[in-house]
Amino acid sequence: MVSRRDAAVRLDIPLEMASRHGLPAHLSEAELSAIESDPPAWLVQSRANRTGARKVWTDLTCSICGDTETARPKKWWPEWTLLVCDRHDPEDAPAPAPGHARYAVHGVGTRFVALVDEPA
Repeated sequence: MVSRRDAAVRLDIPLEMASRHGLPAHLSEAELSAIESDPPAWLVQSRANRTGARKVWTDLTCSICGDTETARPKKWWPEWTLLVCDRHDPEDAPAPAPGHARYAVHGVGTRFVALVDEPA
């Protein structure tokens, strides 16, 4: 069984769109494969309207332990240098390059901290 969220990730659509168009809370692999191979009109339309300017889903990976999460990108997320789990102290990450200062932005995904290095 595949959750609605995992189906939305595989179809590259927002979770809200999956709900709005009646995808059930859980689908079988066969049901999802059928949607992928013969997309309904709303999915075809959605893909045709996509400009590609912003991803629907992105993979977040901790630079220290490699844990990952798939999340919807937010406009307020900075362009980070490193991304770490909130389980780690940001000081555990490699130091910024000489002449750079680092600041942390919490709340990326459900459990990540973005480390942003800027020239000092």
